[in-house]
Amino acid sequence: MPKAFYKFASVGKRKTAVARVYMNPGKGNWEINERGLEDYFPTRSLQTTVNEAFETTGTAGQFDVKIRVVGGGVTGQADAVRHGIARALLRADVAHRPKLKTAGLLTRDSRKKERKKYGQPGARKRFQYSKR
Repeated sequence: MPKAFYKFASVGKRKTAVARVYMNPGKGNWEINERGLEDYFPTRSLQTTVNEAFETTGTAGQFDVKIRVVGGGVTGQADAVRHGIARALLRADVAHRPKLKTAGLLTRDSRKKERKKYGQPGARKRFQYSKR
């Protein structure tokens, strides 16, 4: 997917998921990993998450979107796609910035799973202490 064919391109991230978003003005066609929106994100809540940037700016159905997303689970991927679309919309029109910023769509959610430490069953949990 060379950038030469796409007018607006950006990258969105969440947890370990990375979404490369390519947009052109169009009729609202979706292609996520060579599948449709309803096929890739089957639940209504995930579809709402992905469309949030378009709904906030009022540009739903005005862009053809092609996305390549890798890593993470479905929720992380949906949030990464939302972040990438918000950044691509910002490249399309800088006037969208106040709306996207107020909705918190431009901020990269940097929370990741904390690693497990040695001598413990998890990242924070400790083994039970026995005094006697």
